[in-house]
Amino acid sequence: MHKIGIIGLGHVGTTVAHILLMKGLVDELVLIDQNAKKVNAEYLDFSDSFARTATSAVIKRNDYAELADADIIVTAFGDIGATARTGDRFAELPINKKNAALVGKQIKASGFKGILLNIANPCDVIVNALQQATGLPRERVLGTGTFLDTARMQRAVGRHFGEDPRNVSGFVLGEHGNSQFTAWSTVKIDGEAVTKLADQGQIDLAEIDQGIKDSAFKVVAGKGYTSFAVATCAVRMIAAIFADRHEFMPASVYLEKYGCYIGYPAIIGRAGVERVKPVDLTATEQAKLVESVKTITAKANA
Repeated sequence: MHKIGIIGLGHVGTTVAHILLMKGLVDELVLIDQNAKKVNAEYLDFSDSFARTATSAVIKRNDYAELADADIIVTAFGDIGATARTGDRFAELPINKKNAALVGKQIKASGFKGILLNIANPCDVIVNALQQATGLPRERVLGTGTFLDTARMQRAVGRHFGEDPRNVSGFVLGEHGNSQFTAWSTVKIDGEAVTKLADQGQIDLAEIDQGIKDSAFKVVAGKGYTSFAVATCAVRMIAAIFADRHEFMPASVYLEKYGCYIGYPAIIGRAGVERVKPVDLTATEQAKLVESVKTITAKANA
């Protein structure tokens, strides 16, 4: 039996719920949001679909006590409008720091002992705030982080060469935000180093990197929010936890060396973050990682 709580039923939280239900990954689903009408509406809409789906689940509403025996909680609260207006995920920081404190307190009071997966922005700062508020072990609190940005990199590189994005490996690291960077030394397509192809003039890495950073805001400019890609990333992480896949992926994880959560490769399984995997970076990439750490910590302490 798999039980998941989703806190925040905006576009992203609701999409996560929908994918989980359609994939049959959840047996009990707890939906929580400050807007009770929205919770009831989603409950009815999902329930009405079950007569036509291959799977279904027991859905419960706005009851933090139900989180006590949940396996995973997904936090997806926020104000995407602030990000859309400013072009900066840190625009959501004031409201989401308050949300994290309030939500974290109620999660702790519920007796929850599972794994907490954060999507709310700024992802790395809010993961840290939730860990502090809940008191959960750091390895059981993580965020989607640059898992999404890495998918955007795979899409961009794959499209440039007319290849399937799944043929592209490598990582976008650092903040899930403006100080993120593609660690090009890690990126390969069909097993060939992309840096080698860049040296041959086959790809402009700076242009691709900027396109990755701009991707989210192009989506927001067109429809007012992002939802499908990040929700898919969250569900992929949930599936890795439930199946104990020990899957190697970038996520917002705690790096002892820097004392903060940041997008970095880790092994994800039933225990949450089973271990962080050190990556050999160039001197330039390492400097970018340090600068991203400074950005995250400065905003977190502001």
